[in-house]
Amino acid sequence: MRTPIHITKKLEKLIKKMVKSRSTDEVCGILGKWNAMIFYVDRKKCWLISNAKTQYVIVLIDIKAADLRNIEDIFKNAFYGQLVYDGMITDFERIETLIGGLDFLPTDNDRKTTGFQNHRLEDLKIWQYQDGSLEYMPMKELSSRMNSMPIHLGVGKKMSDYTTPTDAMKLLLNF
Repeated sequence: MRTPIHITKKLEKLIKKMVKSRSTDEVCGILGKWNAMIFYVDRKKCWLISNAKTQYVIVLIDIKAADLRNIEDIFKNAFYGQLVYDGMITDFERIETLIGGLDFLPTDNDRKTTGFQNHRLEDLKIWQYQDGSLEYMPMKELSSRMNSMPIHLGVGKKMSDYTTPTDAMKLLLNF
């Protein structure tokens, strides 16, 4: 099984060799597709990766060109670490099985997910002013804060359509 990660054009310029052409036979697991964008903190490249189904975010900090050959392990470890931090303790082998390999694909123009990501980046900018430099920013805690903000995932306007990314991910992973 492969997990598709659709990347923004800015990120695509940095990881051209890893980007695959769009395939029509995308088979996603229960986690579905992810979207990734790049942002900078103290001139260091950071990635904001969010799940399209749940809007659950993971932040990868200080990703260098040398890190790209191990990006699958970095992503899996960050996802597992964030799940543990958010109280969804599971075994790492299950996460590895759910994710499988990563396929980096060009943008899919998912406006809803891009809107959520841009909103989360604004939150990060506010918190950056509070914490200062990258070394002082507790990324797991900040990601947890972003994952605990109420969002609207349904199609209606009912209160039951509002949830948090953490609760949506718990439902998806059957916790």
